[in-house]
Amino acid sequence: MTDVQVRAVVESRGLDLEFDVAAGEVVALLGPNGAGKSTSLHVIAGLVRPDRGMVRVGQRVLTDTAAGVHVATHDRRVGLLLQNALLFPHLSVTGNVAFAPRSSRAAAAHWLAEVDAADLADRHPRQLSGGQAQRVALARALAADPDVLLLDEPLAGLDVSAATAMRRVLRRVLARDGRSAVLITHDLLDVLTLADRVLVLEDGRIIESGSATTVLATPRSRFGARFAGVNLVDGTAGADGVLTTQWGTVWHGNPAADVAPGQSAVALFNPAAVAVYRDKPHGSPRNTVEVTVAELDSRGAVIRVRADEQPDGAPGLAADITAESAAELRLAPGDRVYFSVKAQEVAVHQSP
Repeated sequence: MTDVQVRAVVESRGLDLEFDVAAGEVVALLGPNGAGKSTSLHVIAGLVRPDRGMVRVGQRVLTDTAAGVHVATHDRRVGLLLQNALLFPHLSVTGNVAFAPRSSRAAAAHWLAEVDAADLADRHPRQLSGGQAQRVALARALAADPDVLLLDEPLAGLDVSAATAMRRVLRRVLARDGRSAVLITHDLLDVLTLADRVLVLEDGRIIESGSATTVLATPRSRFGARFAGVNLVDGTAGADGVLTTQWGTVWHGNPAADVAPGQSAVALFNPAAVAVYRDKPHGSPRNTVEVTVAELDSRGAVIRVRADEQPDGAPGLAADITAESAAELRLAPGDRVYFSVKAQEVAVHQSP
């Protein structure tokens, strides 16, 4: 079991971050496109040389710009699994896996069995489905006996059943062998089933970190909230769980213990807790805002109503209502409506 330590500045890509991965831990990197996720993996793999920084895996220093150290990619003992399996078309499945550094035909047979692909040994890549090709690519990565495994959206192109099978294989292999791993994904299920800890990147910097459970349950960043499927409003904390936005809207909620008046804070609430009205409601909801409908999205028996982005550029608030309610309201993009949510459904937390 080997830990990983990364410090990297890549000025041309706006990357400036530092993080570590404990031995046997799976860390998920989340963030919008261009946030620096893939660049971070490429620094660890040795495909990108940072302007300043250091990469250490266990006791081995792989990159140290101050000391002029840069170990070649093939000598790093770092496995990289991408969305595209990148198998050699002229080699059999066994040949592909045996081609990995420090591998052999015996090792290939072992790892193909480990990823439930032993029956594919004599096939060629053109004869494989997407899910089968990814299992072979994983076997090739593991056959090189890497100290750390880098996973750059390896399940993104798979159908639901293939992705489910691949997650099961990854979870089993990572848990049993205790390898450190860094995962890039845009899929909530990948985080829920594979990740121990989450780092949220934005503009090349880490803006939020915590256990997967914490970040998904109580995200503090806009991307984290959108990823977890909850509403987030930025503002300044007041007394008794009151949050005031910079454009003057007041939200009432339940403050966490770390929130103090005058601090930057976020209000979080589930779209399912939001009621939608054509006319301004009267009664129990303390939080009511007028919004413009941006889009409607069918999610089975639920219709998600997404409002225009907030005045500070944050993603628009969302409400989940029944199809029956949507039909009664006869909503369409461009309509002005009211979103209401009760104070007890709103959690107020300190900003990251």
